[in-house]
Amino acid sequence: MHPFEALSVPQGSVGIHWFGQSSFALKNTSGPIVQVDPYFPRERPADRFIHARSPLDEATLKTDFVLLTHNHGDHTCIESLRRIHAAFPEARYIGPPESVANMLENDIPGGLLTTVTAGGSASLGPITAHAVWSKPMEGVPEEGISPPDVQHLGYVVEAGPVHVFISGDPINTFADHDELLQPVASLQPNIGLLTTHPDEGEFPFFAGSIETALKLGLEAAVPAHYDCFVTRTYAPHEWAAMFPEVGPPPIIIPYNDAIVYPG
Repeated sequence: MHPFEALSVPQGSVGIHWFGQSSFALKNTSGPIVQVDPYFPRERPADRFIHARSPLDEATLKTDFVLLTHNHGDHTCIESLRRIHAAFPEARYIGPPESVANMLENDIPGGLLTTVTAGGSASLGPITAHAVWSKPMEGVPEEGISPPDVQHLGYVVEAGPVHVFISGDPINTFADHDELLQPVASLQPNIGLLTTHPDEGEFPFFAGSIETALKLGLEAAVPAHYDCFVTRTYAPHEWAAMFPEVGPPPIIIPYNDAIVYPG
């Protein structure tokens, strides 16, 4: 049994396991385990991956649902999804159209797949996932942001009284756009799993990530999208050090470990 299965989650809390990059698992007291963007390739050359060993053998973690944010290889990883399906053939998959089409083409049965887009929602047993935009489909031409190649979703996951915001890969200026912020804020997220990077530019910089947390009224924020690729990582404590004293506390989940929120 994977340690996350055995993790005790009190009523009114949610368990969050971080595997590195943007791969998470969630569960609440009622029990179903939801994986988010599982990315566990077995071939891990040292010039590309920080960790020589995958953080998860997919067959070891009983998975009920898989939630996908967009059809890029480190978010819709067919290698991992096929292994999850082989180990847990009743697991169900929720994602944007391109991710669903990719899974259909790779032998994951259509009856297990649910397509969502921004403004829609999906039932994950007693948990509900509400889809929101991370990147607008038209881009932001006035800011030099081109239309994305695929739909980029985030989610607000209602796991009982705790609402978890999963940012996906948002545009750099996410915090400047009320049309992106308000659909998230209306779902009253408590904790955010936020993709950021200090200088790359595709995602919000540290200051923009923190501004997002503040504008959404989050009670806590967790950094995501790091500690996987050699050339695309950052120091989470530098991100955490920039949070204002009055605001949501930053929570750094250790690599391949879990927290209970609120703990």
